[in-house]
Amino acid sequence: MAGTVGTNLLAQVGFIVKDVEATKKKWAEFLGVEVPETRPVGDYAITHTEFMGEPAPEANCWMAFFDVGPNLQLELIQPNDKPSTWRNYLEEHGEGMHHVAFQIKDSKACVASAEAAGLKLVQHGVYGDGSGEYNYLDAPELKCIVELLESY
Repeated sequence: MAGTVGTNLLAQVGFIVKDVEATKKKWAEFLGVEVPETRPVGDYAITHTEFMGEPAPEANCWMAFFDVGPNLQLELIQPNDKPSTWRNYLEEHGEGMHHVAFQIKDSKACVASAEAAGLKLVQHGVYGDGSGEYNYLDAPELKCIVELLESY
């Protein structure tokens, strides 16, 4: 097992933005690629989003994704105005890098390992299509949020 969560291969870098439509156009131009679709995080009946250990049915966002390497993705996230890690970041820091993500296996074990290492689970949910789950962990010593992604 490599490191705290079993891998050291970065899968994604996520940015919080105020306007995903404008920002994705700028990124597409910068990268020289097509503008990706924008999609919602998904319906709470599927996502079961939890924020700070409590159900967060109103936490929502719009997302756009760019594949920027064989196994690396850039994610743009525009949060709604309800409490979430996305909204908190925007209010506390403004736009910018929100998280680095790692594709893992066995979310429960990896979250437990990360928490034992001093990280704190702040948000959890299921992908909007039900094909996996995400876990955001506050990692102050790493100067960012760490996201653990498990695809089923």
